[in-house]
Amino acid sequence: MIVDTHNRIHNYLRISLTDNCNLRCFYCMPEEDYLFTPASKLMQPEEIYELAKIFVEQGVDKIRLTGGEPLVRKDAAKIILALSELPVKLTLTTNGTRVHEFINVLQQACIQSLNISLDTLQPDTFMLLTRRNQFQTVMNNIQLLLDKNFHVKLNVVVMKGINDKEILDFVAWTKDSPIHVRFIEFMPFDGNHWKSDKVITMAEMLEVIGKSYAYTRLSDEKHDTAKKFQVPGHAGTFAMITTMSANFCGDCNRLRLTADGKLKNCLFSEQETDLLTAWRSGQPVLPLIHQNILQKAASLGGQFPPDFQQIEAKAIHNRSMITIGG
Repeated sequence: MIVDTHNRIHNYLRISLTDNCNLRCFYCMPEEDYLFTPASKLMQPEEIYELAKIFVEQGVDKIRLTGGEPLVRKDAAKIILALSELPVKLTLTTNGTRVHEFINVLQQACIQSLNISLDTLQPDTFMLLTRRNQFQTVMNNIQLLLDKNFHVKLNVVVMKGINDKEILDFVAWTKDSPIHVRFIEFMPFDGNHWKSDKVITMAEMLEVIGKSYAYTRLSDEKHDTAKKFQVPGHAGTFAMITTMSANFCGDCNRLRLTADGKLKNCLFSEQETDLLTAWRSGQPVLPLIHQNILQKAASLGGQFPPDFQQIEAKAIHNRSMITIGG
């Protein structure tokens, strides 16, 4: 098992396939002309599989593929199908723009659930946020997944003055569609222009929703990061990921492997361990994994004060979201 000093067992590995993306969301990517990691410095398909297998042998039973946008990798299908042979629950997070090209691969890999990043239901706002004209493609692909009976979760980063007026529109979508909306509090990363006054907390979102809908609190499963709700009679649900206002670190079971093979024990950790270089040089990787996890902070990478309004974004030492993999 992979256990930290706080007695948390880690059985969930998130693997970033690339820091490349075909969208340009400002809260994820620092700038339009971003220098992506050269292919030679990325983990290759065989390396991803072999490193993943080490984690699985240590008790990991869930793997999520992330990016960047994981489906822009030319060998994404090969990686997905290889990892599907491991005894894990395999899933991925995508921006949805290329799902139609991979639907058969996803089915062949027995992937049953996907997270789609979608922060707006307005084409103009989508263009503003992503700087790309892909809104209808994403919407079509969400419907395609639903038609194929995939479990679809929507990741919606809520930002004051940008998309907070659409909260009720997303909840309305759950009425007739088995979609699962997850409202995410805006988090600080390198270069994403985070300010505390842009954060909409769960309490604020529920206040907005409560004025139009009666909702019920659903039960949480072990290690849930989202607090789930449902409007009675609705086919879908909505949830809140409250990283800023009420973190859920006490039950954390997640590890992150970046596209260039660095192990991060927390989304916000400054410290990383280079597994890829060790693997390529023939060094044992397992001791490095355990050394890394023993350095995991109790919460939020040890970098945040208890009150998020006191956070100085420039004082946080971390990568941009796109190079971490979410």
